Amino acid sequence: MALMMSVKTIISTSVAIIATGAMFACVAPFASADSAQTSAVVSSRSFPKASSVKKNLFAESTSTSVDENSKWGGIETLDVPQTESQGEKEAAAAAAAQKAADEAAAASRSEQRASIPQVDLGKMTGTGTGAELASFSLKFQGYPYVAGGNTPAGWDCSGFVQYVFSQFGISLPRTSGAQATVGTPVASLADAKPGDILANGTHAAIYIGNGQVMNAMNPVQGTAVSDVSVFGGAGYSIRRVM
Repeated sequence: MALMMSVKTIISTSVAIIATGAMFACVAPFASADSAQTSAVVSSRSFPKASSVKKNLFAESTSTSVDENSKWGGIETLDVPQTESQGEKEAAAAAAAQKAADEAAAASRSEQRASIPQVDLGKMTGTGTGAELASFSLKFQGYPYVAGGNTPAGWDCSGFVQYVFSQFGISLPRTSGAQATVGTPVASLADAKPGDILANGTHAAIYIGNGQVMNAMNPVQGTAVSDVSVFGGAGYSIRRVM
């Protein structure tokens, strides 16, 4: 009986030792797996230093050249029509309309000048009265206005006055402001006579009577008759030279 108990004890002890060894054997692989997994994670988060050279894609895309002798099936000789935007078409139409208007105005002025009787300056030079001078000035209606000019080819306001008086042997200053100081003063428009000069610092004209003057006005209206309102309400001098 005692022998049997001893055998049981030995068996139980052996079983316990075996079981304990088996437990340690199972735990070790798990630890090893965890270690391997941890190592793999660390390894996957390690980024190697880039050592490749990046290419300039834009430079490469614009560096392509084509042999000038290449043949493309005739496409290189196609005549592609140039189209215009709506804004460009409207601008071109406006420019054409303005050109036509300018040409019509120029033609009209030419017709007016052609219809003006030719003046015999030899008969007028150095003689005459203020009335004759005023009448003579009317023969230049329709002549062109040109800033700085003082001949029938083109004149401004004071250039026109200077030219007309020169045909009667009278030398006048070039500017309207200076012409406003020549001769003798006339008290008022009611006392003015044909051939008198109306002038201020910005305009000059020849009085022709009835509150009207003959003058070179501007590039659009040219040389024409107008009333004294052409001075725009500004004051002016009335000067008698003849």
